[in-house]
Amino acid sequence: MSAQQQSNKIPVQQVDLDATKHRVHPRFVTGFYQNIRVITMYALLAAFLILPWLRYNGRQAIWFDVPSQHYYIFGLTFLTQDFYFIAAFAIIAAFTLFMVTVYAGRVWCGYACPQTIWTHLYQYVEKWVIGDRNKRMKFDKSPMSASKVFKRTVVYAIWFVLSVITAATFVSYVAGTDSLYHSWQTVGLIPFPDWPTWVWISMFIFTFATYANAGYMREQMCVQICPYGRFQSVMFDKDTLIVSYDYERGEPRGARKKGTNPEELGDCIECTMCVQVCPTGIDIRDGLQVACIQCAACIDACNEIMDKVGYPRGLIRYTTERQLVEKEPSRVFRPRLFAYLALLAVLCGGVIYALTDRVPLEIDIRRDRNQLSSINTQGMIENSYIVKLTNKTQEPHNYKITLAPQEGLSLELRFNDVPLEAGESFDMPVSIYGDPDVIEFGQTPVTLNVTSEDGKYKVSKQNVFTTQGQ
Repeated sequence: MSAQQQSNKIPVQQVDLDATKHRVHPRFVTGFYQNIRVITMYALLAAFLILPWLRYNGRQAIWFDVPSQHYYIFGLTFLTQDFYFIAAFAIIAAFTLFMVTVYAGRVWCGYACPQTIWTHLYQYVEKWVIGDRNKRMKFDKSPMSASKVFKRTVVYAIWFVLSVITAATFVSYVAGTDSLYHSWQTVGLIPFPDWPTWVWISMFIFTFATYANAGYMREQMCVQICPYGRFQSVMFDKDTLIVSYDYERGEPRGARKKGTNPEELGDCIECTMCVQVCPTGIDIRDGLQVACIQCAACIDACNEIMDKVGYPRGLIRYTTERQLVEKEPSRVFRPRLFAYLALLAVLCGGVIYALTDRVPLEIDIRRDRNQLSSINTQGMIENSYIVKLTNKTQEPHNYKITLAPQEGLSLELRFNDVPLEAGESFDMPVSIYGDPDVIEFGQTPVTLNVTSEDGKYKVSKQNVFTTQGQ
């Protein structure tokens, strides 16, 4: 047989991204893991919705004010030049996720991923309006009727409201709750939000993305689009906790009468409850799959069935390949896990040190490059500078600029002190005069000190004083 003939006999899996054609309607189940999952998911959802409303020192506690390039996180203020902190936080979050994946698999997806949380919420709306799994499946296949149109309209309306609330919360982290919710104008007799264009565009994008992802794409995001499910296999090892079906105990599977345990059959009674409760619609009995988000719904469902038929729990359970296949104890402490822990310790230690050592006051000195130095009428050598002061605190302060004592040099200021509001910057022209009879020709290092009036903050910056002969 030719290679062309062989290739024609190989089945090719066709991927259809139209989620409405094969919509998964999971059965809602209760149990130990689902209780933890629901508490975790909705606690995170509540935190997301509540955090923008928290106040600190009279200002929104967490506010990423992108238009003004000021980022407030409780008592800390970050500017654009502090972006390395954001990069460090992102790296720490990524390596934390990698470490958790090495130890416990894809639990992030099942218990904390926003896609999972919002999909669960939207599916619960369907359950509340239409009914449980069987009713929802029957509802999808039923012909169009007034009742179907009404229920669909109610579901879509609730989804839309949830999407708008989600979008408004996202935007409030950037625009600020004061600006977003207290800016109104009257169009005719109707009050209307008085938002800038970028807020309207952001609201539309986030509303559309939330509605499409949680209401339409759902599990397709996890199965087809999310890259995390693709590279997780590289991070797994034989000691990674995964949701697994005990093949040796469960096979051969088959239905049976209640209270019987035929010797030729395993413990799996072919009830398919593990498939019915799966939010991605997979069969865990087929082995580890990229679509498994490790939500453990199949564990709770299977344990409930095992209790009813009188079999031991754990046919589907959290286990490792080493335990399940090789029948050996798992190794919790292993080099890869230690490597991530050590790296995270170094990164967290570095960020903590940088934050505690950080002075919320910044000084930058720029020389007048058009003229390095000049001679004034008194015969003194003059160098001009622009000193940029930035108050990174969340309170107003007065700052004083002084020159570190150095023979032959003196500082002349336009103002004795510089009052700055929270987050404000100011360019202060200053001049340094040098006595030509005292200082040497060439470049002399000079240091400018900036101190807050209350003495709480102090920073220094070095530059050079250039003589005319340079």
